[in-house]
Amino acid sequence: MRAPLSWLREYVELPAGVTGRALAEKLIAAGLEVETVERAGADITGPLVVGEVLAFEELTGFKKPIRYCQVNVGDANGTGEPQNIICGATNFAVGDRVVVILPGGVLPGGFEIGARKTYGRVSEGMICSISELGIGEDHSGILVLPADAPVGADAIELLGLRDDVLDIAVTPDRGYALSIRGLAREAATAFDVPFKDPADVELPEKNGEAYPASIGDPTACDRFVLREVRGLDPDAQTPMWMRVRLHRAGMRPVSLAVDVTNYLMLELGQPLHAFDRGKLTGPIVVRRAAPGEELETLDHVKRKLDPEDILITDESGPISMAGTMGGLATEIDERSSDMVIEAAHFDAIGTARMSRRHRLHSEASHRFERGVDRELPLYASYRAARMLAELGGAEVLPGVTHAEAPVEPVTVTMPAGHPGRVAGMPYTRDAVVRRLEQVGCAVAGDDVLTVTPPSWRPDLTEPNDLAEEVIRLEGYEEIPARAPRPVAGQGLTVRQRLRRRVGRALAGAGYVEVLAFPFVSDKDLDGLQLPADDPRRRTMRLANPMSEEEPLLRTTLLPGLFKVLALNVGRGFADAALYELGVVFRPRPDAPERAPRLPVDRGPTPEQLAEVEAALPDQPHRVAVVLSGDREPSGWWGGARPALWADAIEAARTVAREVGVELTVKADQHAPWHPGRCAALYAGGTLVGHAGELHPRVTKAYGLPARTCAMELELRLLGEPVAVTAPHVSTYPVATQDVALVVGSGVPAAEVEAALRDGAGGLLEAIRLFDVYTGEQVEEGRKSLAYSLRFRASDRTLTAEEASRARDAAVAAAAERTGAVLRGA
Repeated sequence: MRAPLSWLREYVELPAGVTGRALAEKLIAAGLEVETVERAGADITGPLVVGEVLAFEELTGFKKPIRYCQVNVGDANGTGEPQNIICGATNFAVGDRVVVILPGGVLPGGFEIGARKTYGRVSEGMICSISELGIGEDHSGILVLPADAPVGADAIELLGLRDDVLDIAVTPDRGYALSIRGLAREAATAFDVPFKDPADVELPEKNGEAYPASIGDPTACDRFVLREVRGLDPDAQTPMWMRVRLHRAGMRPVSLAVDVTNYLMLELGQPLHAFDRGKLTGPIVVRRAAPGEELETLDHVKRKLDPEDILITDESGPISMAGTMGGLATEIDERSSDMVIEAAHFDAIGTARMSRRHRLHSEASHRFERGVDRELPLYASYRAARMLAELGGAEVLPGVTHAEAPVEPVTVTMPAGHPGRVAGMPYTRDAVVRRLEQVGCAVAGDDVLTVTPPSWRPDLTEPNDLAEEVIRLEGYEEIPARAPRPVAGQGLTVRQRLRRRVGRALAGAGYVEVLAFPFVSDKDLDGLQLPADDPRRRTMRLANPMSEEEPLLRTTLLPGLFKVLALNVGRGFADAALYELGVVFRPRPDAPERAPRLPVDRGPTPEQLAEVEAALPDQPHRVAVVLSGDREPSGWWGGARPALWADAIEAARTVAREVGVELTVKADQHAPWHPGRCAALYAGGTLVGHAGELHPRVTKAYGLPARTCAMELELRLLGEPVAVTAPHVSTYPVATQDVALVVGSGVPAAEVEAALRDGAGGLLEAIRLFDVYTGEQVEEGRKSLAYSLRFRASDRTLTAEEASRARDAAVAAAAERTGAVLRGA
């Protein structure tokens, strides 16, 4: 809603020094969203005056008509002599009053005016059009003023070229603010000054009916008012003050009849519509659409109507979509003189649905769907008829058609202390009553108040609505700011601390954290090459997804990571190491297909909460990584090292070390990994995740570089985190023994290492695999694994015999469990 300050001042006695910005601050404090304050015409400087055309000479020999005018500007030029001005417009005559800017003046946009020679003559200024003055879009000719405009008068003041315009984003619950009337009432409350209601007009006595009308469906309309005017001068022009205000408010002037209805809609908040009296056929009925009905609206679109649409009809059928747009057959044209003015109160929900159904948004529907004052139609229609009589010479016919369906008044019961309990600070009963009365409510009662909201506030339906009005008018800034008081002894849980440690460990290993959307599609699951019976294909579908392309909750972190990696690769960052910590959603086998809907007017019962819990999916925390390109860059130290499946496994070990467990790695086949380069990760005997190189079809589906690697594991399956303890550091020297064992090519190195560790006993400090060999010196189907074993005692220096016995015991254990044989034996 765009609201010129000068228009607001007509109905609220603002102090003289109040600017648009000062008013905006007050309205923002009262809870309205003032987006901008435009200082319209602030860049205009004079002299800009009213001039009278004394004579003009038509210049010939040019591609367009050119006039050399003599214009009387009074004493504005300091001499009293006529001003000579070149003008390219032809829509004025001798004796017309026009707007003239003299040399030295500046028009909107920084357009400076000076005396200059053009078309062979010296032009001493410019005769202005509406668009050049910044008060409209019409640039077809210059602005001709009424004949009584005083020559030499300041046109800036006369036309109201300078004004502050507030642009307010009105929230759906504050439909009253879509009018000068509503905003003026808010301004009067904010400055504690008197308010004059523009709807406060004395209605004439009802003297019969105007054009016949009735309400056929009370659920669609509960008040319908018609008034008639005749003899409107079709050539009557909209006065300049009204055109300027409509332009400032963001509407385009059209004709006097249309401009009057638009002006009153902006001023009062009541949409109006004028029908051409000669184009109506029989009585008017407000009803729902019948099957198969159509209507061609003012935008020249033929619309197939829905049975839920609210229509204004006569004997010929639909003539208007109620509260949205009129029909083409009964529109006001340039020769219309007899009119029927309609003002009504239509159902807000029905209007909103109709507007969205037909994708037909109008200023009228914008207001009706947010709630219009039910008491306004009688007053707004009478003001429209009066204005057409005053400005267009029309005759207002006596009588008014007033069809009405009874509506029960709304009352709200509220304890006087309720607003204080909501705000967390005390308000006296007198303050609560005073603020509610400022809003327009009628208040009765002492400790318990019975409140009747005003007709222009249909949003006030419960105690919390009333509490909000009291709190915002008392001032949000008055509510004390108190920091939350945490309960002593509370902090991060063990699992929260673990997730933070895991994140820090992966970041320290060179991974960058990303946060992907938790939404996927069936296409994502197909891209992972998941079998049809894979549990990860059992997903939960959102009832109202952000995008219909991704309506499912993820069951694995990998699709989101792959999309982020593809985005980075597409922008030139092919060497990437990313990780994500987050939850996945795994539906329980016995969960219902749809979650229950809980009532919003009361708290849920224990049984209802149990139903919700049963419908919720399992939501375990997982960690996943993805690597592509070079893991180690090239440089003077040597060539680059590409990311391998082993790096993905090492990322899993990095995570496991934060829990304090050692992972066992076994070969596996599991989508989306390459069947020959996939490792299953075990903690004890529990499968916790997988790691390795991605299947080529997966990298192609997601647009990833070849040989991209990934890892995913479930944190809770690692068990409870083990408390970190500092290791004992021995002061005695280490004894190192190397051993090379030949085993079958299918024996995992991890099993050989576990056997060596168990056989070596307590003297073993560390073990490391430093070589894997297959070739001529090893039988076919066999491989050689070389380990370095470090022995150390905490209380003495080990002898060579002790170290050798420990090594031999380790080899014996490996031979017994894996069939290992010492190489060369």
